[in-house]
Amino acid sequence: MFDLDLWREIFQSINMNRTRSLLSGFTVAFAILLFTILFGIANGLQNTFAEAFIDDATNSIFINSGKTTKAHKGLQAGRRIKFKNEDFDYVKEEFGNKVEFITARLYRNVQASYRNEQNGYNLRAVHPDHQFLEKTKIKEGRYINQNDVKNRTKVVVIGRLVEEDLFLKTTALGKYINLSGIQYKVVGIFTDDGGDNEERLIYMPISTAQHIYGNNDYIDQINLTYNPEMNYDQALSFGNLITRKMKDRFSVAKSDQRAIRVRNMAEGTKAVSQMTFGLSVIILVIGFGTLMAGIVGVSNIMIFIVKERTKEIGIRKALGASPRSIVSIILIESILITAIAGYVGLLLGVGVLELVGPSLKTYFIKDPGVSNSLVVGATLTLIIAGAIAGYLPAKKASKIKPIVALRND
Repeated sequence: MFDLDLWREIFQSINMNRTRSLLSGFTVAFAILLFTILFGIANGLQNTFAEAFIDDATNSIFINSGKTTKAHKGLQAGRRIKFKNEDFDYVKEEFGNKVEFITARLYRNVQASYRNEQNGYNLRAVHPDHQFLEKTKIKEGRYINQNDVKNRTKVVVIGRLVEEDLFLKTTALGKYINLSGIQYKVVGIFTDDGGDNEERLIYMPISTAQHIYGNNDYIDQINLTYNPEMNYDQALSFGNLITRKMKDRFSVAKSDQRAIRVRNMAEGTKAVSQMTFGLSVIILVIGFGTLMAGIVGVSNIMIFIVKERTKEIGIRKALGASPRSIVSIILIESILITAIAGYVGLLLGVGVLELVGPSLKTYFIKDPGVSNSLVVGATLTLIIAGAIAGYLPAKKASKIKPIVALRND
């Protein structure tokens, strides 16, 4: 039941000892302020890493070809490695259930036009699985499908900004776009979180591009995603296996680093994961260390308060106050000061992050901030911390004998 006299007495005690209350509150407020800023910076770093991988699947592997730099098996250095459709089929069949999605890529530059509008764009000829590797989001229509590849249909999927550039206020879906003198039907418009460059791309079936731009079966790149059930070490081992198999297939020396280049996103994601985990542990240790220092500071101040109020406690006990009531007064005062000061420190920390957040982008810290769960957790921690800080002095005060308390100088 709410005891108005108890709360009035607590607030009177705080008001009569403002300096002491401010000092104890400052200790907690500073601890929570530092705790919030540190966690905000850690979240900002994680946001930066997340943005770096936002437009590609994190379990991607990119297989590129180049020129040999070393002679091998009677073949001279400087030999150009060129992938073909049969190499794409080999990777797809050889690694079976280890592959989640797979696509080839063919790159071209095209001049696109619609009526009086025209512009130059990058063209990517791909397989249907490319949508999942690139995290392409279909805004209207559809993506390239297997029938398009099989029948070499003259269709394209264009980015949102391509539509805005060429079609102005008219929808591009279902209309025909001219790419370097050839008409293609627009079957889809897509968006991409990777930014403007990604939304100024044009996709078409790889078989169509091979037929029109060269009449051959060459491809520039093979991309795939490995089975997401693989852990980092298994994914790295899988990437190394692909490298060995492809080098053997093209008679490339094992030490030749340029002829077959395999870029495994698992390497980057593992490094980022380890770094963010290490950073989180360090910040957690520092943050909780600071918080513990604040709790100790409050506890010391509460010990001093108990000593200062020894005679008052003796009089209370002489008048019949129970040990429980003595504990309650000191404990609630401790929790109240800690909770209010901690919340002020939390607000200050959030304010600092909001103020300096934009300038931290230079240091690869994007949108630093704290989550709602952290706010709730910090609040609960403050209540527990205040209780711990005040309980021991309160318990000691409740055991003081009235006669001893009254004799205290």
